[in-house]
Amino acid sequence: MSTLRSTVSGTVIEVLVKVGEKVAVDRDIVLVESMKMEIPVAAEQAGVVREILVAKGDVISEGQALAELGPFQA
Repeated sequence: MSTLRSTVSGTVIEVLVKVGEKVAVDRDIVLVESMKMEIPVAAEQAGVVREILVAKGDVISEGQALAELGPFQA
């Protein structure tokens, strides 16, 4: 299991995936607004979204866990 963490502090403006969705490396998972800029947070590895830990409107801090990704299951 891999934890996707925020690279900045800010507000979640959109969650771009659903639980169970397969994602590739560099796929945007969450869009965060920080200092009036929209910053995508992308998957660092391919996998399946197991859990989403934030929702639209949540105020988050740098390093906060946003989602859990698991391995593909055959």
